[in-house]
Amino acid sequence: MDEAAHTGERVSDEPVKVSEEYEGIPGDIARGRELARRFLARVRSVQGARVSDRVVEVVQLVVSELLTNACKYAPGPSVIDLELAGDRVEVTVWDSEPVLPVPEATDPARIGRHGLEIVMAVCQSFEVQREPVGKRMRAAVMLDDDLNGTTALAHPA
Repeated sequence: MDEAAHTGERVSDEPVKVSEEYEGIPGDIARGRELARRFLARVRSVQGARVSDRVVEVVQLVVSELLTNACKYAPGPSVIDLELAGDRVEVTVWDSEPVLPVPEATDPARIGRHGLEIVMAVCQSFEVQREPVGKRMRAAVMLDDDLNGTTALAHPA
């Protein structure tokens, strides 16, 4: 690894963004998590950014929860965008369902339907916007969130 990657200095000012379309089937969720992992590896190698284990896990969790909602509640395809935006990763999921999700009141006895609560709890920001066809959900995860001093991408599993 080069010195810039160790210090967190940017190696490149090249924009880092990836988009993928999914069919709306359960396998999309695992594919989305893998896309997030590859994207974060690229953020690390191209930008020289430190990417902690926690950030990798949180971004994959957010992708998983948002794609799960798209698969369950929106007919047809969905699109995911992952983008490095300064000091954060923006996760955007577009789907065909125009109904905006609303977080439910906390209920420890409720089984399931906690995805939106989870996303809102682990992200710096979350927004939902109705689009001409469906909706767009965007969540931001801060890159500077290294609680344990390790990087998952330094030692791939």
